[in-house]
Amino acid sequence: MDRRNFLMGTASMFAVAPAFAQDAFPSHTITILCAFPPGGANDIVTRPIAAAMEDIFKHPVVVETKAGAGGQVGAQVAAVAKPDGYTLLSHNNGISGYAEVDKLFGRQPKTQRSDFVPLARLIADPVLLLVNADLPYKTAKDFIDDAKKRPGEIVYSSGGLYGATHLPVALLEKATGVAQMRHLPTNGGGPAITALLGNNAQMSTQTVSASLAHIKAGKLRALASFGAARSKALPDVPTLKELGFDVEYYLWVGLFAPKGTPASAVATLSAAIDKAAATEQFKATLDKLGLEGGYLNAAGFAKFWEADAKSSDIAVQLIGKQG
Repeated sequence: MDRRNFLMGTASMFAVAPAFAQDAFPSHTITILCAFPPGGANDIVTRPIAAAMEDIFKHPVVVETKAGAGGQVGAQVAAVAKPDGYTLLSHNNGISGYAEVDKLFGRQPKTQRSDFVPLARLIADPVLLLVNADLPYKTAKDFIDDAKKRPGEIVYSSGGLYGATHLPVALLEKATGVAQMRHLPTNGGGPAITALLGNNAQMSTQTVSASLAHIKAGKLRALASFGAARSKALPDVPTLKELGFDVEYYLWVGLFAPKGTPASAVATLSAAIDKAAATEQFKATLDKLGLEGGYLNAAGFAKFWEADAKSSDIAVQLIGKQG
């Protein structure tokens, strides 16, 4: 080969090199930041979907706990993460109201809904009115009547101020006429249940999935469900609507990407999550946890999230008026 042909061939090789240098997405580990501690709904639903995604991508999908401040720590970390598709966020209803809470206290919002791209709603799990099984309450009426007689004395635990298991208590108080109870905020659903198990709190509103094992073990008692229909896992537990209270509330778990994530990466992630959620592996996990689905793809979740945020704002305002 003469020198001229060699140089032309070399130039051609470098001209196409960038096409090979750009790796297909994903090319390495994806991290899902879970904004709540182990033991809560986000943790126990995010891990099986991550495992199913890992099988699809053939790359590790790691769940990393970033808990604190009722889920705000994880949200803030995700909001400023590099928007390349390799850092995702697992969050719940609480993410809808953070900006509203900050405005309520005259603060500049640390995160807003526009900081995140919704990828999928994994579940919509009705919360339960739960009490420690050692307490004398056998029905929701027993609890409500006692709470009315002892304003400010009954302690309830939640996963954090203005979070997804704090908001339904405000709706319950308004619907039943119960005076404001004492709030014990914790660092997530798992710690809130631990407080209830230890009788540091007498009541909590936690999901079916997070509390079912404790109910079956006889440690917690479910007095009512916030769902529109009775849970198949707990068919003997009435809904609040059956009891005459117009309250319906679900703790949902969703996956998000930071704002600015390339559309191509969002499409790839959304398709993979759709496929992962349809696997027998994931569905069997939900069945074992007593969950009845509620999956929404990216488009459905975006529409749902817009409406759900309005409901969250109402609950935030109710708590704000309590002072």
